[in-house]
Amino acid sequence: MIETLLQLLSDYGLIGLFIGSFLAATVVPFSADVLLVGLLIAGVEPWSAIVVATLGNWLGGLTSYGIGRMGDWRWIERLGVNRETLEKQQSRISRFGAPIALLSWVPIIGDVFAVALGFYRVKFVPSSIYMLIGKGGRFVCWYFIWLWSLGS
Repeated sequence: MIETLLQLLSDYGLIGLFIGSFLAATVVPFSADVLLVGLLIAGVEPWSAIVVATLGNWLGGLTSYGIGRMGDWRWIERLGVNRETLEKQQSRISRFGAPIALLSWVPIIGDVFAVALGFYRVKFVPSSIYMLIGKGGRFVCWYFIWLWSLGS
């Protein structure tokens, strides 16, 4: 039974990792880290898994950026958020700019950062590059934590 499960993870795991990583970077509360570590345990080639997880998570983050970009101040105000609050948040996002996308991997608030970057029209290319670096760095860290755990 365990061997069959490990074989399934090995055969189809990268597709599932991509989909799960994508969904985890949107508003779906899900952990791509658990999927990555599970595949590493199952014996999937580590760097392939890291690349797949990074690309899925990055594209999910860019989707969140796009959702924010489609946002409209009037819609947010209808939800009960006043314009003053939005302007305060905009000044914070503007102060840090695209580098705040490095934190888009952080659970819960990372998705908010990605949406805010789009909503406040922070430049796409620098935001996407920082987002790619942050999300990729997170999975590389998980890989090294997994390696370290094997040596313990």
